[in-house]
Amino acid sequence: MDGDYILMEKLTSRERNILRKEAHTLKPVIMVGKNGVTPELTAAVDTALTDHELIKVKFLDFKEDRRELSSSMANSVKAEVVSVIGNIAILYRELEED
Repeated sequence: MDGDYILMEKLTSRERNILRKEAHTLKPVIMVGKNGVTPELTAAVDTALTDHELIKVKFLDFKEDRRELSSSMANSVKAEVVSVIGNIAILYRELEED
Protein backbone atom coordinates (compact mmCIF):
# COMPACT_ATOMS: atom_id res chain seq x y z
CA MET A 1 0.00 0.00 0.00
CA ASP A 2 1.33 3.43 -0.89
CA GLY A 3 1.43 5.42 2.36
CA ASP A 4 2.78 8.67 0.86
CA TYR A 5 -0.59 10.44 0.81
CA ILE A 6 -1.69 9.73 4.38
CA LEU A 7 -0.96 11.99 7.33
CA MET A 8 -1.92 10.74 10.79
CA GLU A 9 -3.14 14.09 12.13
CA LYS A 10 -6.62 13.75 10.66
CA LEU A 11 -7.72 12.00 7.50
CA THR A 12 -9.34 14.14 4.85
CA SER A 13 -12.50 12.96 3.12
CA ARG A 14 -10.41 12.19 0.02
CA GLU A 15 -8.01 10.05 2.05
CA ARG A 16 -10.93 8.29 3.73
CA ASN A 17 -12.43 7.49 0.32
CA ILE A 18 -9.13 6.06 -0.91
CA LEU A 19 -8.78 3.90 2.21
CA ARG A 20 -12.43 2.78 2.01
CA LYS A 21 -11.81 1.59 -1.56
CA GLU A 22 -8.63 -0.24 -0.51
CA ALA A 23 -10.50 -1.91 2.37
CA HIS A 24 -13.40 -3.04 0.18
CA THR A 25 -11.85 -6.42 -0.65
CA LEU A 26 -10.42 -7.05 2.84
CA LYS A 27 -11.91 -9.62 5.17
CA PRO A 28 -12.38 -8.73 8.87
CA VAL A 29 -9.32 -9.79 10.88
CA ILE A 30 -10.73 -8.92 14.32
CA MET A 31 -14.11 -10.02 15.70
CA VAL A 32 -15.73 -8.29 18.67
CA GLY A 33 -17.79 -10.93 20.46
CA LYS A 34 -19.54 -11.40 23.76
CA ASN A 35 -16.52 -10.26 25.81
CA GLY A 36 -16.47 -6.87 24.11
CA VAL A 37 -13.31 -4.80 23.83
CA THR A 38 -10.82 -6.41 26.20
CA PRO A 39 -7.12 -5.62 26.65
CA GLU A 40 -6.38 -8.81 24.66
CA LEU A 41 -8.60 -7.65 21.79
CA THR A 42 -6.94 -4.22 21.83
CA ALA A 43 -3.52 -5.91 21.68
CA ALA A 44 -4.73 -7.99 18.72
CA VAL A 45 -5.92 -4.81 16.95
CA ASP A 46 -2.51 -3.20 17.59
CA THR A 47 -0.69 -6.25 16.16
CA ALA A 48 -3.02 -6.42 13.14
CA LEU A 49 -2.45 -2.73 12.37
CA THR A 50 1.32 -3.20 12.68
CA ASP A 51 1.12 -6.10 10.23
CA HIS A 52 -1.45 -4.72 7.79
CA GLU A 53 -1.86 -0.94 8.27
CA LEU A 54 -5.53 -1.13 7.21
CA ILE A 55 -7.93 -3.60 8.86
CA LYS A 56 -11.59 -4.42 9.26
CA VAL A 57 -13.16 -5.17 12.63
CA LYS A 58 -16.48 -7.01 12.69
CA PHE A 59 -18.93 -6.58 15.55
CA LEU A 60 -20.70 -9.86 16.30
CA ASP A 61 -22.02 -8.44 19.59
CA PHE A 62 -22.21 -4.87 20.95
CA LYS A 63 -23.56 -3.78 17.56
CA GLU A 64 -25.45 -0.83 19.05
CA ASP A 65 -22.18 0.52 20.53
CA ARG A 66 -19.98 -0.15 17.49
CA ARG A 67 -19.20 3.52 16.75
CA GLU A 68 -18.11 4.33 20.30
CA LEU A 69 -16.16 1.09 20.67
CA SER A 70 -14.43 1.63 17.30
CA SER A 71 -13.40 5.11 18.34
CA SER A 72 -12.11 3.94 21.71
CA MET A 73 -10.17 1.06 20.11
CA ALA A 74 -8.63 3.42 17.57
CA ASN A 75 -7.62 5.91 20.26
CA SER A 76 -5.99 3.23 22.39
CA VAL A 77 -3.80 2.01 19.50
CA LYS A 78 -3.21 5.48 17.97
CA ALA A 79 -5.18 4.70 14.81
CA GLU A 80 -7.95 6.38 12.83
CA VAL A 81 -11.46 5.11 12.22
CA VAL A 82 -11.85 5.35 8.45
CA SER A 83 -15.53 4.44 8.58
CA VAL A 84 -18.14 2.26 10.24
CA ILE A 85 -20.47 0.61 7.76
CA GLY A 86 -23.06 -1.78 9.13
CA ASN A 87 -21.31 -3.93 11.73
CA ILE A 88 -17.85 -3.44 10.21
CA ALA A 89 -15.34 -0.80 11.28
CA ILE A 90 -12.33 0.08 9.13
CA LEU A 91 -9.25 1.15 11.07
CA TYR A 92 -6.03 2.64 9.71
CA ARG A 93 -2.64 3.38 11.17
CA GLU A 94 0.24 4.39 8.94
CA LEU A 95 3.22 2.07 9.23
CA GLU A 96 6.24 3.65 10.81
CA GLU A 97 9.34 3.86 8.68
CA ASP A 98 12.35 2.08 10.17
